[in-house]
Amino acid sequence: MIDLTQLRETPHRRFNPLTREWVLVSPHRTQRPWQGKVETLPSNDQPAYDSDCYLCPGNSRAGGASNPKYESTFVFDNDYAAMKPDIADASLDESDLLIARTERGICRVGCFSPRHDLTIARMTVEELRVVVDMWIEQYEQLGAIPWVDNVQIFENRGAMMGASNPHPHCQIWSNATIPHEVSREQQTQNDYAKAHGSCMLCDYLKLEEAAKDRIVCENQAFIALIPFWAVWPFEAMILSRRHAPSMPDFDDRERTLLGDIVKQLTTRYDNLFQVSFPYTMGFHQSPTDGQLHPEWHFHAHYLPPLLRSAAVQKFMVGYELLDMPQRDITPESAAERLRLLPAIHYHERR
Repeated sequence: MIDLTQLRETPHRRFNPLTREWVLVSPHRTQRPWQGKVETLPSNDQPAYDSDCYLCPGNSRAGGASNPKYESTFVFDNDYAAMKPDIADASLDESDLLIARTERGICRVGCFSPRHDLTIARMTVEELRVVVDMWIEQYEQLGAIPWVDNVQIFENRGAMMGASNPHPHCQIWSNATIPHEVSREQQTQNDYAKAHGSCMLCDYLKLEEAAKDRIVCENQAFIALIPFWAVWPFEAMILSRRHAPSMPDFDDRERTLLGDIVKQLTTRYDNLFQVSFPYTMGFHQSPTDGQLHPEWHFHAHYLPPLLRSAAVQKFMVGYELLDMPQRDITPESAAERLRLLPAIHYHERR
């Protein structure tokens, strides 16, 4: 029998019940010297309005359309969408080896604010409540389309994560099919509910609340933590305390508190290395395929690439691409570092 004390020092594997995959944890490697790639840090200073930004109010976008002079959130169909809504069903089947299907979808961009210089961490809870309302409206609106089976809301923050524009915004992609990662989580949550008669993430949250050593921050409706099976160094999850399949199930108070918890977590991210922290974030919630999904428990995944400083990035290479993911810093250590950081953004403390 291995205990948590040993896990802090001994190479071991951890199992992710949501994906049914393992991650190798090597805590003894945290002191190894680094002579690899060091990133050039982007400037944290942005103007409130940028005349060259295709997301700022009143400006022209690359596709030729002009933005309205919006004063709150703003949503539009992506000018260079990865999927299109008017694609006919077609397939390719060459034995069992060459298989393809057309994929129908709608891709939108959601601007959080007219301010070019803001981020989630630097917005107020009141401003973020408007963003949460926008997320819910888009989930409901797109999910109501008969052929849309899944709505994925996600944010790529920072050039390191491929964001082509620093203006605060997210992507909203809706598919005619349920994508692989969501489908896999649906299967594992459903299997767990049948086997245990309870919700997987409700049960998991009880364990984390009892242990406390992987919790980063919390409020009355949500908990942000480093999952036991985290792959990325400062990977985090946000889970609703109450069992709810999707954002529209939240009441007025919970919707405000969702804005509060995303601000709390991203503020600590920024404070870790005193830089606007890059990440990919996405909400996983019930598919919109017309079926009831009581097995689903709303949660958000935060996947940041930074390793030991703002200039050193974690890469998935070698063993991680060929065999299984691997990490050095333990989830418990990562959670402690984030938990002890100030809850006030470093920019406000200058």
